[in-house]
Amino acid sequence: MAEQDGSTTQENEGVETRADVDELLAECGFDAETSTLTRRQAEVLAMRERGRKQETIADLLGTSRANVASVESRARENIAKSRTTVAFADALSAPVRVEITPGTDLYEIPDEVFEVCDEAGMKLHHTAPDLMKLISDAAIDAIQGREVRQRLFVTVADDGTVQVQTA
Repeated sequence: MAEQDGSTTQENEGVETRADVDELLAECGFDAETSTLTRRQAEVLAMRERGRKQETIADLLGTSRANVASVESRARENIAKSRTTVAFADALSAPVRVEITPGTDLYEIPDEVFEVCDEAGMKLHHTAPDLMKLISDAAIDAIQGREVRQRLFVTVADDGTVQVQTA
């Protein structure tokens, strides 16, 4: 939506009324029956993702900014938990699963993963440096320098997707 001076701002676009919020959730495919988010959490996240300020959302929903902040925080926590659950489910069905024990050198991990992939007849579309970066980025708190400090599980799905989980 253009302002009178011709510029646009996300804050002034799209969500102005409760009906706009309902339409936005419908467009995004939100279904309270199947979602891990409450309707209120979905409303707040949808508006925040479209640049709305917490204070503006609070006014629209008839609540306080502090309540909106709390709802947003819980929603983001629920999403993180859902992602972790999906990663766990994917790891259960992954044809390749490699346990990396504490004390392992980060530089040794690609060879271990490549070997298990070869045994399973899978082609991994990563170079050793790419795989080390992927693993160290995913398990940043479990690796210090080149040393693995916590047990890790590296899984490779049928499509070659690599996931890393800490134990």
